Amino acid sequence: MRPVQLAVAAVAVVVLVVTGFAWRSVDALESNLATARLGLGGMKDGALDLLLVGTDSRTDAHGNPLSQQELESLRAGEAEADNTDTIVLVRIPSNGESATAISIPRDSYVKVPGIGMSKINGAFGATKLTEKQKLIDEGVDDASADEQATQAGREALIETVANLTGVTVDHYAEIGLLGFVLLTNAVGGVDVCLNDAVDEPLSGANFPAGEQTLDGSEALSFVRQRHGLPRGDLDRIVRQQVFMASLAHEVLSARTLSNPGKLGQLTSAVQRSVVLDEDWDVIGFAKELQNLAGGSVQFQTIPVVDINAMTDYGESIVQVDPTAVRSFVSSLADGDGDGDSDESDVAPTVDPTTVTVDVANDSGISGLAGRVSDALATKGYVPGTVGNNAGDTVTESEVHAADPDSESAKSVAAALGDLPVVQDSTVASDTVLVVLASGYAGPGADSTSGYASGDAGSGGTESGILDLGTSPTPAPAGPPIDAGRSGPQCVN
Repeated sequence: MRPVQLAVAAVAVVVLVVTGFAWRSVDALESNLATARLGLGGMKDGALDLLLVGTDSRTDAHGNPLSQQELESLRAGEAEADNTDTIVLVRIPSNGESATAISIPRDSYVKVPGIGMSKINGAFGATKLTEKQKLIDEGVDDASADEQATQAGREALIETVANLTGVTVDHYAEIGLLGFVLLTNAVGGVDVCLNDAVDEPLSGANFPAGEQTLDGSEALSFVRQRHGLPRGDLDRIVRQQVFMASLAHEVLSARTLSNPGKLGQLTSAVQRSVVLDEDWDVIGFAKELQNLAGGSVQFQTIPVVDINAMTDYGESIVQVDPTAVRSFVSSLADGDGDGDSDESDVAPTVDPTTVTVDVANDSGISGLAGRVSDALATKGYVPGTVGNNAGDTVTESEVHAADPDSESAKSVAAALGDLPVVQDSTVASDTVLVVLASGYAGPGADSTSGYASGDAGSGGTESGILDLGTSPTPAPAGPPIDAGRSGPQCVN
């Protein structure tokens, strides 16, 4: 996705709309925030990493039950839940010149400490449930058991995200369902735009096509819908991203910042609905973010292998490759991937759905071309022909193109680990050819990485993902999220 140009204050709001503090009332806000002792921090991996989590909790940030009127405004039923269906990792490189908000699909199938393979949105809740029952069995009273179990749930989620992405989480912010409603209402509603009309009763999303302003309850339905969307949960993530961008604009608008009543509502909303780790100095953080003024913020989603995978016990999941995810996240530590700010280092911007990629295997490694083609498909590129190399033998993996200076060729080369691009007149002008040598180590290189299914006997796999003998369903590319536009961006 192409960078979204935002000012520093917008970054603060994107840091979960959640630290959504208004600059003029930050002192009052900080003194009444709900906090959690998590022992984070250190920037040990070369970047400041903020984990932003949206929960299905039916309580406020201080553990108080919501009123009946508030429960009705959520349109989510009254059943208590602790799923974390919104998980965003904001990575700010140590040079402070850029930031990336990385969404993690709720159904990503990952390893959870103490539980094993599970959907990532259950790491918090499953751990909390198990720990609370253990404490109650040991004679701990219900209130203390709930508090300690909630702590354990947060720690398990943080460790799960850290293991998946390879980062050291430095700060944590959590917002419940009520927060989406309160923050939206505090700014007088949020503008959104839909490509098509929707009527989806499970989420309560019932909206016409085109631009419209949503109140808090409507906004919650807007960001929760995933059924009936072309890309399922990935389109739901796009909804969340455009919502955050639009809310950021509302918070930063003159009619909000110059309105004492709205600032008071924002402060109250954050105090009731947001939990931060207790070591997060939000005032100091705000000052540090001033270095991002004029820099870029990207909205992205982790690479996924199969959006329609299934466990060997029949559960629908999103299959991810931790190696590919860590490589992707690591590349963001320097902003442009290598720490240099030379203009020539900026990654090419091209819509991958317009690029057809043929892959030729010259490595002697069985199945490598297919895995690399699948890996590119997860990034949105159109799969072309896959087979053995019929041209000259290569000693290193290369990207061939009729025009080696084309953005399409550069984009594919970057996606596979900065492969060299060479001119090849035999390649069609609308196609890019990847020729793989034996030393290839980019996406799809590891046959156990998840890009190819492996038989573990008894119809299952070592990862717990069912092998149906079919190719993974790659995630089609989502739209670039442009929060700098003058009006709301139309999405599915």
